[in-house]
Amino acid sequence: MEIAKSNIVRSDAGRDRGKLFYVLKVEGEYLLLADGKTRKVESPKRKKRRHVLFVSAEENRLSDKIKGEERITNSELRKALAAFREEDYPSQEG
Repeated sequence: MEIAKSNIVRSDAGRDRGKLFYVLKVEGEYLLLADGKTRKVESPKRKKRRHVLFVSAEENRLSDKIKGEERITNSELRKALAAFREEDYPSQEG
């Protein structure tokens, strides 16, 4: 599946391997990723597409805000990713 803006992805390479991120922007073969904790909205991680795995394209208020290029906060990202983790990976933390 093609990775698009507002998707949830998991890092597959680098020191952040295994962490979940939201895609804030797509720039050719690069993605700008943020999780609200280690990578803030103000300074997203620039990572190549091949170094991440698609996880989810769920539609919620936050994904609508990202697509509409509205202002999002780090706490919104953290809460959405925590809810996603609880929903899909109830026994994992991170």
